[in-house]
Amino acid sequence: MYTPKAYVEADRQVLFDSMRAWSFATLMTAVDGVCNATHLPFLLDVDEAGEAVLTTHFARANPQLKDIQAGAAALVVFQGPHAFISPSWYTNQLTFPTWNYTAIHARGRPELVEDTAGVRAVLDRTVAQYDTPLGGNWRFPDMPAELTASRLRAIVALRIPVAELEGKFKLNQDKSVDDRRGVIAALESLGNASGVAVAGLMREHPDLAS
Repeated sequence: MYTPKAYVEADRQVLFDSMRAWSFATLMTAVDGVCNATHLPFLLDVDEAGEAVLTTHFARANPQLKDIQAGAAALVVFQGPHAFISPSWYTNQLTFPTWNYTAIHARGRPELVEDTAGVRAVLDRTVAQYDTPLGGNWRFPDMPAELTASRLRAIVALRIPVAELEGKFKLNQDKSVDDRRGVIAALESLGNASGVAVAGLMREHPDLAS
């Protein structure tokens, strides 16, 4: 990922927190010049040494499974909030429009999990992470056994130990404080959820925090 120095986010805790917040990400693989991508929910585990593992699941019928079976490396792209930035919001308007955005790239070699117990464990964790906090009470034991068995046979799980991690938070760090304050005010006044989120991230910069 092309990342000018001003936009590099290297704090691993910030990256891990953001990956969890933006956990519906894109799994990308390539074999023989053909790139495949699947959009998936990811679970993130980090051990005491700071080593990270991503876990997800997808349909056995997904053609991308062949890439994994062939030993392809994986790139997982986490996309955070983004917004168009107008030069009219700057104090110094002798410049050009741009786009503020946040993205994290995680690379690693996938490991397939195909046994029923392993797949079921990943699905249980996924339900616990996404359904339970919303007040849902869906549970595998409440489903007919034959229906659960057929679903588990149709799914594979995937573990990706993260070998490389890159973060890009492009938030006008190369602009003056006044210019960035103008962008924050404009994004907040427009009220678009993604733009407001970008403004919030910009406010966290040390010379703008208040």
